Amino acid sequence: MRGWDGLYLLPVPPSWLPGAAVGILSLHFVQKLLFPYFWADLRYLLKVLTYGLRMETYRLQGRVVTVLDKFVKQAEKQPHKPFLIYEGTVHTYRDVDRRSNRIAQVFLQHEALKKGDTVALLMGNEPDFIHVWFGLAKLGCVVAFLNFNVRFRSLLHCVSSCEPKILVVGADLLGTLEEILPKLQKDVSVWIMAKDSTFPNVHTLLDKIEAASEDPVPVNRCSANSLKSAVLYIFTSGTTGLPKAAVISHLQVLKGAAGLWAFGATSEDIIYITLPLYHSAASLLGIGGCIELGATCVLKKKFSASQFWSDCRRYNVTVIQYIGELCRYLCNQPVKEEEKNHKVRLAVGNGVRNDVWKEFLDRFGAVKICEFYGATEGNICFMNHTGKVGAVGRTNFFYKLFFPFDLIKYDFQKDEPIRNKHGWCEKVKKGEAGLLISKVNAKNPFFGYAGNKRHTEKKLLCEVFKKGDLYFNTGDLMVQDHDNFLYFWDRIGDTFRWKGENVATTEVSDVIVMLDFIQEANVYGVSVPDHEGKAGMASLILKHNASLDLEQMYKQVVTYLPRYACPLFLRVQEKMEMTGTFKQQKFRLVDEGFNPSTITDPLYFLDNSKKAYVLLTKELHEMILSGKMKL
Repeated sequence: MRGWDGLYLLPVPPSWLPGAAVGILSLHFVQKLLFPYFWADLRYLLKVLTYGLRMETYRLQGRVVTVLDKFVKQAEKQPHKPFLIYEGTVHTYRDVDRRSNRIAQVFLQHEALKKGDTVALLMGNEPDFIHVWFGLAKLGCVVAFLNFNVRFRSLLHCVSSCEPKILVVGADLLGTLEEILPKLQKDVSVWIMAKDSTFPNVHTLLDKIEAASEDPVPVNRCSANSLKSAVLYIFTSGTTGLPKAAVISHLQVLKGAAGLWAFGATSEDIIYITLPLYHSAASLLGIGGCIELGATCVLKKKFSASQFWSDCRRYNVTVIQYIGELCRYLCNQPVKEEEKNHKVRLAVGNGVRNDVWKEFLDRFGAVKICEFYGATEGNICFMNHTGKVGAVGRTNFFYKLFFPFDLIKYDFQKDEPIRNKHGWCEKVKKGEAGLLISKVNAKNPFFGYAGNKRHTEKKLLCEVFKKGDLYFNTGDLMVQDHDNFLYFWDRIGDTFRWKGENVATTEVSDVIVMLDFIQEANVYGVSVPDHEGKAGMASLILKHNASLDLEQMYKQVVTYLPRYACPLFLRVQEKMEMTGTFKQQKFRLVDEGFNPSTITDPLYFLDNSKKAYVLLTKELHEMILSGKMKL
């Protein structure tokens, strides 16, 4: 009996415990079944709130903390940590801070720059892009990032639209400078990243940097009075044809810089940037993100698919940035045994197709794809924090509370939002494509474009759902599914995307109609199998008794247009179809594409290997579809 008595010494669980355990287990299964993304959503929302509260705390303390302030703090905190690695050379946080001080001192001594003045920057990916950017920011200047692919007329337009006091040009872009110098405004002072110059009245910067002091400039020069004041101009293509200078405030830079942190990157990460720094993705998310984290950036002059993974191994890269095209280029490379031998854990970017997304993961291992959506000048951003294949982001009740947006019905023929008999816009149902619009308010402002009030006003929709409301028109069609994931569907208006760049159809047609044998040009984008975005195509009407000069056509487009904007296909028609509102008809042309088997009009293809437009035959068409012909 003594043995049995000992059993009663063991603790007896309360009678309610098994029921509670079953209840908790049931709740867990119900949550997994009905709210599978609850915890992921909660973690992401807490991150957003944490960052917002941090910024609000600064505001209540009367402090305006910018990304430049954060960089200076990082340089003090970890001076010897690598900030940039470029072509094997390490630039520490202190190195970048001191060289940017030198550049600030040069302009302080040689130019009468005032706080708030604009300086345009025409440079490729190199450390001095960042040194000049930071140096000018330390003087309180607004820096305009110029797209080095843009040529002649468009480039002159970009320079004049931001009204710079100074234009700084990289040593490898002196040919571009030579093109525009004769027509450049005389009041723009030109500086080049060289020790000597063959151009008249052009200043050199490198020789003066070496002689300059490393001392910081007075703090009052770079201190910001408001997070809503302009700090950058980043150019974006729109429906107006020529690029527009989007006003980027300190607030937008801070939000962009938080992106890598929000996706889970840390100070221990090494970020690989191959995208051009004039893009907001590389400059704000990439460089700004490194500063926010106190991390290291490996900067590449130009993306190379063949060197990509070897660079990642060489520099122990853990985070990469991409656009959809970049991922496809990597997947198109020959399979190699060591391609999964790397430390990359996060890939942050946008525009990757579902099939490429899946192939990328199969080919290159357990990399988390962090897809996001955000327009350079926009006031709305989505982040796919769950890794759902194909989605650009996810929303819920709380997210819409902080960042109100809607998807509304759109009339593709009239090229405008549909309004009901009362004059209000109507929301689409889940699963239907609608125009993404984002509410403009004090917390989510829209800063517009420099030098053109009309362009700013055109991006705004008034009286959308009620009197007095105001929304930013993204120009993007999106779909929200029943699980609240968002998917990019298409662009509206006169733009399409190719090679990761927005192409404005009116800019391309304006260049083509400059030719004396062209009566009219209708430019649009066409889908090409296994390629992201749309390739440019131009439908042409020739002048009476004129013939198509393909040699002149080739010279015209490559001289005046960025490479990505040159039409890959030409179609010669006898008559241009118009819509009921007397706009060029594009929808049927887009549907018909570039198939010589179904189109009787003459078709031509831009063969880059021959540097000429050639007749598009059925055989050549097959080569394009099969991927044998490189686009």
